[in-house]
Amino acid sequence: MYCFETHIRVRYGETDQMGYVYYGNYPLYYEVARTEMLRSLGLSYKQMEKDGIILPVRSLEIRYWDAARYDDLLTVKVILKELPGVRIRFFYEIYNDRQVLLNTGETVLVFVNVRTGKPAKAPESLMTELEKYFLRETVK
Repeated sequence: MYCFETHIRVRYGETDQMGYVYYGNYPLYYEVARTEMLRSLGLSYKQMEKDGIILPVRSLEIRYWDAARYDDLLTVKVILKELPGVRIRFFYEIYNDRQVLLNTGETVLVFVNVRTGKPAKAPESLMTELEKYFLRETVK
């Protein structure tokens, strides 16, 4: 399993009239976490795209447990429970600065070859980095 955390401060423009984070912003927080997770592994979406691989979202699931509010410092956890193949499944947990669970979610993205438009295997560079974390678990 691989787990990564990043922090996001809620900006005023992300809130509704009640001062709560507008529900449609949570997928954007997921995207920030995914992007930063890849960066933490020494990879990037930008490089994957240059290498001919894109990652469209196949599915998105969100659960709202409590409200995030303006100026909250959120911790966004992104978790990979399994190694990717043609698809990669991300799980998310979002907490406020009091460690209250606000939101959980899941996205499934598909690796697609830009040239053919068909699903492709996960890039070798990603697999090499992730296998380190998953191999540790089997050794224990």
